[in-house]
Amino acid sequence: MLIVTTEKIAGYKITEVKGPVFGLTVRARGIGKDIVASFKGLVGGEINQYTEMLEDARKQAMDRMVKNANAMGANAIIMMRFDSGEIGQNMSEIVAYGTAVIAEQE
Repeated sequence: MLIVTTEKIAGYKITEVKGPVFGLTVRARGIGKDIVASFKGLVGGEINQYTEMLEDARKQAMDRMVKNANAMGANAIIMMRFDSGEIGQNMSEIVAYGTAVIAEQE
């Protein structure tokens, strides 16, 4: 599956637009990660526990988006983006979205 953040794919022609496609995941921070993050926040620097959680969430959101695009019969996704938000005090939502298309090599 080709995935690009651009409107066009170099060397390919978009022959059909299948429609919008997305993948969504919601992750909750565990109390252990919150405690470690609190201590790390006192001294500064990257909070690896949260970074890993968000990287995993983005990968899962992309995997779900690709699965949805495959179900639509697409072979590429253009204009791919991520969005995120918070739900409550300890949950993060990550969505990957774009436009599912059929792209043929020129």
